[in-house]
Amino acid sequence: MKKAIYWVFFLAFVPSSFGQNMDLNALNLKNIGPTIMSGRIVDIAVNPNNPTEFYAAYASGGLWYTNNNGTSFEPVMDTAPTLNCGSVTVDWNTETIWVGTGEVNSSRSSYSGIGVLKSTDKGNTWKNIGLNDSHHISRIWVNPLNNDEIIVGALGHLYTPNEERGVFKTVDGGKTWTKTLFINPDTGIIDISVASDNTQIMYAAAWERERKAWNFKGNGKGSGIYKSEDGGTTWHLISRDGSGFPNNDGVGRIGLGVFNHNILYAILDNQNNRPVVEEAITKSKKTAQSDMFSAPGSIFIKKPNKEINSYLKKHGLTEKYRAETLKNWVKKGQLQPTEVKTVLQDANKALFETEVIGCEIYKSIDGGKTWQRTHENYIDDLYYSYGYYFGNISVDPKDENRIYFGGVPLLFSNDGGKTMKNISTENVHADHHVTWINPNNPNHIINGNDGGINISYDNGAHWKKCNNEALGQFYAVNIDHNESYNVYGGLQDNGVWVANNNYKKSDAWEQEGKYPYESIMGGDGMQVQIDKRDANIVYTGFQFGNYFRLDRSKNTQEFISPTLPKGTKEKPLRFNWQTPILLSPHNQDILYMGSQFLHRSMDQGTTWEKISTDLTHGSVEGNVAFGTLTTISESPLQFGLLYTGSDDGIIHLSKDGGISWNIISSQLPQNLWVSRVKASQFKKERVYATLNGYRNDDFKPYVYLSEDNGANWQDISSNLPQSPVNVILEDTENENLLFVGTDNGLFVSLDKGKSWIDFSSQMPPVAVHDLVIQPKAKDLIVGTHGRSLYKVNIDKIQRLTSEVLSKSLYIYEVPSIKKSDRWGSSWSTWAKPFEPKAEIWFYSNTSEEVEITIENEFGLTVFSKKIAAKKGLNLVEYNYILSDDVISKWKKKYKKAIFEKGDNDKQYVLPSKYSIHIKKGNEAVFTHLEVTESKKV
Repeated sequence: MKKAIYWVFFLAFVPSSFGQNMDLNALNLKNIGPTIMSGRIVDIAVNPNNPTEFYAAYASGGLWYTNNNGTSFEPVMDTAPTLNCGSVTVDWNTETIWVGTGEVNSSRSSYSGIGVLKSTDKGNTWKNIGLNDSHHISRIWVNPLNNDEIIVGALGHLYTPNEERGVFKTVDGGKTWTKTLFINPDTGIIDISVASDNTQIMYAAAWERERKAWNFKGNGKGSGIYKSEDGGTTWHLISRDGSGFPNNDGVGRIGLGVFNHNILYAILDNQNNRPVVEEAITKSKKTAQSDMFSAPGSIFIKKPNKEINSYLKKHGLTEKYRAETLKNWVKKGQLQPTEVKTVLQDANKALFETEVIGCEIYKSIDGGKTWQRTHENYIDDLYYSYGYYFGNISVDPKDENRIYFGGVPLLFSNDGGKTMKNISTENVHADHHVTWINPNNPNHIINGNDGGINISYDNGAHWKKCNNEALGQFYAVNIDHNESYNVYGGLQDNGVWVANNNYKKSDAWEQEGKYPYESIMGGDGMQVQIDKRDANIVYTGFQFGNYFRLDRSKNTQEFISPTLPKGTKEKPLRFNWQTPILLSPHNQDILYMGSQFLHRSMDQGTTWEKISTDLTHGSVEGNVAFGTLTTISESPLQFGLLYTGSDDGIIHLSKDGGISWNIISSQLPQNLWVSRVKASQFKKERVYATLNGYRNDDFKPYVYLSEDNGANWQDISSNLPQSPVNVILEDTENENLLFVGTDNGLFVSLDKGKSWIDFSSQMPPVAVHDLVIQPKAKDLIVGTHGRSLYKVNIDKIQRLTSEVLSKSLYIYEVPSIKKSDRWGSSWSTWAKPFEPKAEIWFYSNTSEEVEITIENEFGLTVFSKKIAAKKGLNLVEYNYILSDDVISKWKKKYKKAIFEKGDNDKQYVLPSKYSIHIKKGNEAVFTHLEVTESKKV
């Protein structure tokens, strides 16, 4: 197979009026955390000779390196065209790194990759060596004696069938590839493990799965275990009938742990139903769970959420419901507990009839010819109903009976899986994906989970958390309107957090005892709305429409999600994983929330009215909530001018506050996820929309503008790269200025979408899920799904109007400054002196040399410099320092001038009125710079 070109996802920009070669990199995006929680770890590679040195691969945050045992990390993949990781392999002798891109956990936010990336310089540069259409790569094995021989396990597309999946082998370092194992277009390879005592012996786990936006099937006949005895050139199925390992449609994800060429373990997500005779073993436990619905409503709502959520997990309902949802039905009088159970049974009849087997551990001591289940009883409360998300098992390299395997908790067995115990104690996040065991100290383990990296030196009795970098996976972000404003955001599996926007990464908080970011909600954090009148009133929640009204001044919260009226015969409301909410820009007591209907509350969520019919195509049979609203917008220029978008591709408009609705998306591509619909604040008839094809393995950018309330649309995706679009945002001051967040970065348009410019300076190509502008501060806050939050002041580009862009040269005003005795001084011998600086910003419509001069009010030049200006925004910093030559000239002309050096032995300018001149060819522009006297106290 020929090597594909790796930059297929990143098309060159086409010529355009303003966007051609426009450079805005002078505007740096600054990361503002948080770091205390982390994103999902998918793999780790540890130096066996120095286990304080290792690489950690994050699902959507890239590859990170530490050589101080996780005390700090540095990113090594930021120059690559994607940050989406599935696996990592390192040759520690040559320091060569291979990354299989594209996460394999098959969750709703498992982003695709672009093949295998290789670096020979510790991550400074990367080369794509093929398998671009594999999308999700689970394992890479490199022959330690010959780095050109590589085996790759490719899982393939997440949402659609494809051929580039299976096992691939190259013997020329990736120049050409041979597919050595292929099962079918729906089955890929989820794991590969090689015998340490004979690298010709390899085992591969095949996984058949089908994810749709409305349903996930994580098992199939194609799943199984294959073996190669010739270094991956040929393979044969060893999990056959009669082998002792299941071989049927119920076989789900499999993880492998190989001790040597004969002894190996397999962890299986067995989706076959438990035999009826075996069901009796757990009858008492199931009866106890069933009895919870026999209790009166007043008792049911007092039951622990954990107990109810456990029940939901066991019956495959965590993709639709949470304990709070059920309690709210009962609390609001909509349903009795017995009726709740009926609703749940209707939602997943198959799993209510009998429970699936779930997690199982199998062992073979004859190279996979025969298998034996290691345990007698079921392993409950490990996988629950989403075993597809896990599937990792590790074996102590020196003791075949010591094994670790992860699910929600992390379990350990020292007797080959006969008995096991939970070792994920406090300080360890749930959902475990990889565990490394030190071959020279079996009590030293490194674990990767949904919360980052944890390290233990006493086999899990105590853990160190290594969260010190900004790797949060944000779904949503918002701001309040305080003078010193706060940022809020909801994260994948890490709740909702808030902090002041001035956050800077520092370890000082560990001594102070309080981290700057504060958690205000658990679960998977979702959208946030903040009352503009009182920032203590916050509306937020977690997945599937569980929203609350918080009063942070009183430390109270009230569940506010709408329910159907008591006695209704309608089925329960359908809420999206990321349920949309919106405070009306016209009245902050009015709150909107979307299920399949649009709901409106006139009293801060206390009571609700349904103001629409079903605004989707309707319910779809499946185990994932679908047929739901995903986005809501109300025109800031007219109350009741409402837009909604759905996960099944419909955009609706109401001009009368929800009395009547019209579909306005018929002209647009159909059946795509409406990621955003946004009414303009400059023109009542203007509206923007973005569609997202990610759940169809469609990576085109879909961005549209309508000037007539959706009657007609124009495509404004223009020169955007091939990457799904998650959000569009219109600027608050410049109607031509737009921002777009995609799965691979941030882009800006200066001409209302006619052309787009990469706006990811200082930010790697990470997925951008949400954007918001703090209008007074003129800050853009960027919510990324893998690198936490970024902030950039956009005042300079807000002023890049069409008038300014038509000029050859334009200089921005420079604020005046007071001369201070602090200039060049410090409070301590050991502290750096304070050194002022002026930022001189200018726009040039060409890339060519310009000359900058600064003169005082008497015409004396105090600073002069020639620079190579870029087409776009340029920044020159002036430090107010005078050279000896300038001081000499000044003294000759003005003998009364007194110059005193600072503690840093530098002389700063005297108070005066200065002018800044920028000359390009025959053109020149200028502005003023005033240095005033500081007031003596």
